[in-house]
Amino acid sequence: MRLMTALLRALFVVFALAPAPLLAADYVDRAALDELFAQLRVAQTAGEANDLTQQIWSYWLSPDDPELAAVMLDARSATSIGNLPGALAILNGVVTRYPDYAEGWNQRATLYYLMGNLGASLADIDKVLALEPRHFGALSGRVTIYLKQGKRAEALRDMMTALAIDAYLSQRELFPELAQNVTHV
Repeated sequence: MRLMTALLRALFVVFALAPAPLLAADYVDRAALDELFAQLRVAQTAGEANDLTQQIWSYWLSPDDPELAAVMLDARSATSIGNLPGALAILNGVVTRYPDYAEGWNQRATLYYLMGNLGASLADIDKVLALEPRHFGALSGRVTIYLKQGKRAEALRDMMTALAIDAYLSQRELFPELAQNVTHV
């Protein structure tokens, strides 16, 4: 009984002293992202769109919080060397500690996809899009999964949504009806 009481006290201290998760607005410069998305919407060339999407990815992958940025770098490093279980453990911690950080969910969705767990990937993509509806990467990922599952109508719907954000997405070519020389949807 004493051991149980001591454990409960220790857990209370750990949780009571742990810093609270940051609000979503604390992770990235929302005004800068809004401006980049506005520019992306009217991009005139694929090169211009690519430059803008790279800047957006930079914001998503490099949050303002130094601790979160370091943990995300650790997760990407683990993934790049093939340590998928290690990356998953890190990303599980990210989505627990920073539940409003859309890119944490997106990176875990990608990892689940790489591990063949499409259901978990789709669940995380839903969370990403609830937090950041303009996340063209999450939409593209869901397009890929839906096509793999034979859900072409759902994939086309998501592709149209993604093209409204970035008219130059290369996945457009997966849909012959969208592959024509159209620069904006």
